[in-house]
Parts: sequence; C-alpha cells; structure tokens
Amino acid sequence: MGFGDLKSPAGLQVLNDYLADKSYIEGYVPSQADVAVFEAVSSPPPADLCHALRWYNHIKSYEKEKASLPGVKKALGKYGPADVEDTTGSGATDSKDDDDIDLFGSDDEEESEEAKRLREERLAQYESKKAKNVKPWDDETDMAKLEECVRSIQADGLVWGSSKLVPVGYGIKKLQIQCVVEDDKVGTDMLEEQITAFEDYVQSMDVAAFNKI
Repeated sequence: MGFGDLKSPAGLQVLNDYLADKSYIEGYVPSQADVAVFEAVSSPPPADLCHALRWYNHIKSYEKEKASLPGVKKALGKYGPADVEDTTGSGATDSKDDDDIDLFGSDDEEESEEAKRLREERLAQYESKKAKNVKPWDDETDMAKLEECVRSIQADGLVWGSSKLVPVGYGIKKLQIQCVVEDDKVGTDMLEEQITAFEDYVQSMDVAAFNKI
C-alpha cells in the first residue's frame, strides 16, 4: 500500500491515477491524510497530471489550517492504492497485515459505490444550474486537456454536465460547460479558484448563465 516515491514522476502518476475519482486521499473532506501526502510532494505536480495538480492546489489553500484538519496523521505508506509497494520505509507491514488491508479495502469500495448512488439520487434536490465560461490563453491551448482538468474538480454537491466550444475571435475558442451545484456546499468562488489554478491552460473564468431548478 502506498504511492511509491512522490518526488518521482512514477509516484506522482500513481497519485494522479488514485485521485481521478476522488477529491481527497480519504473520505469527503480535507484531513490529516491529505496533509501527510501533501508534505511528501516536493512541488506542484506538472499540468498534465491534472487530478494531482487540482488536489495539490486545493490542499495548499488549507496550509494555515492544516493542524486543525480532522483525523490522525499516519505513516505515508498507510495511504494510497493497495496494489502499490510502499517504498517509504515507514509503512511496511507483514503479509498478514496486507491481507487485512485488502479485506478492508473491499468494504471501502462497496461504501464508495453506495456514496456515489446516494449522490446521484440527490441530483433531483440540487438547487442551481450554471453555465461557466472558461477562457484559454491563446489558440494553441489544448482545449481537450483544459476540459479534462476542469472536469477533474470534484466535490460533494457538484455534477458536471454538457460542454461546448464557443468562438471568441482570432481563432480562439472558450470552453462553456454546465454544472449542477448544491449552493450550500459548492460556491462560485471555490470553483473559480480551483479552475484558474490550472494556470497553464486557463486565463479566466466567469458565470455565463444561472438558472434555478
């Protein structure tokens, strides 16, 4: 269990893949698990690892509050996918412990599926539907990668919808993407901060339309 060496490209790739369907290392809120992994990453991940970069920028915003985040910080090797060897030297376990972790991992997967189902059921209760314009730097910006980065942002109360490219002139197109949000959980300021954190792709963002549903 672990991510490997998080100062290496291989370790960062494992982290990026792990966060492809997760907002945090554990659970649905920032915790000491995120702090432990964040401190092991020496610098912001490269832009092509958009899931890891999104997570890194988000956890960095809690830097002054990290000591008050919930949970108990464990050895780095206690976090991450179960099928990756822990190379930190501080989280090694014997084979019996590995078997136990795998068993508990199966339970976590079942709970995760249940959480996803409940989130889908709550869609009918969401209060707002917004269309957001995301503007790239120039006509050479990879718009497919830009959209992938935007959609990598995940939060309880946020569901991404359809998207389209809208011409703005001189061969440049902006990304217009719909999202459904639960207002008391997801704010426009939070989304703008996380979207514009992908600074290699994004110049600015604004809300194009707002509809109550």
